[in-house]
Amino acid sequence: MAAHSHDHSHAGHLHSAGHTHAGHAHPTLRPAVLGWAMVATLGLVLAEVFGGILGRSVALLNDAVHNLSDIPALGISYLAMRWAERPADTEKTYGYHRAGTLAAYTNAFVLVLLSLWLGYEASERLRSPVEVVESWMIWTSVAALAVNGGITLALVRGRGDLNLRSILIHNFGDALSNIAIIAGALIIHATGARWIDPLLGLAIGLLVLWSSIGILRESSHILLEGRPLDLRVEDVARAMLKIEGVQEVHDVHLWSLGGGHHALSLHARVPDMHLDECERLLASIKQVASKEFGVEHTTVQLERAGLPAQSGYVMPEPAKN
Repeated sequence: MAAHSHDHSHAGHLHSAGHTHAGHAHPTLRPAVLGWAMVATLGLVLAEVFGGILGRSVALLNDAVHNLSDIPALGISYLAMRWAERPADTEKTYGYHRAGTLAAYTNAFVLVLLSLWLGYEASERLRSPVEVVESWMIWTSVAALAVNGGITLALVRGRGDLNLRSILIHNFGDALSNIAIIAGALIIHATGARWIDPLLGLAIGLLVLWSSIGILRESSHILLEGRPLDLRVEDVARAMLKIEGVQEVHDVHLWSLGGGHHALSLHARVPDMHLDECERLLASIKQVASKEFGVEHTTVQLERAGLPAQSGYVMPEPAKN
């Protein structure tokens, strides 16, 4: 006996504003917020370039380049949010949830390259420091802090989405770098230590590198069909083995579609039973996957117990109480 079932009902998963799964809420964010953030960031870049040239500050110019990278990142994320709203079709049968993950990966990869370039420019200026105009550094950074801080607060609602979290972390880092530039300008004014400006530029580059590598690792994990980081294959398998009638599970696969949407497929060995009992068993498996693990797309293949296992990945017995 073999049965094969797909669950496309998204049982237990709400897709209204602020949908939840597995006890976690991820409020939605309107794409228009990213559009306004792009306009504000463009104005900020122009102000920092102007202030960096007049103030002869490599830290301001590096921060301007840093913020300039936000504009295509915000644009890609805006398109990704629009694409993710599209329903599944005959070409993209799982939908477009991974558009945001792909955007996050692209953003992070560009930022890694950018941080290396920023670090090189700062190290060159460390060898030959120049005198800076502290007032331009301070007032330009105050304006930048207001813009980056506002964008960061606007994006906090969407922090559960990997794509938006990459933008959130980036803008939070921008705000921290603005604070550092203000503090550095005050120190330069008090001590005359010109090396502080390129040192700040180097620190900004390291900050971008550190934040980008984490996003790059997580997004590549999703794109490579890695299991959701908050779920364990063993836990899912043992939960299925507790269902009455399930004697063994194997070929258990967990992966993420992006944006908190998870999928599961497994083979379950069951005794001979009527088709009605099979349907009940399938419903129980899908219910456990949805309620206990937040999995909204479940594929189950039932196999008759006693047949030789063809898979080398056979899950263990449930843990004893």
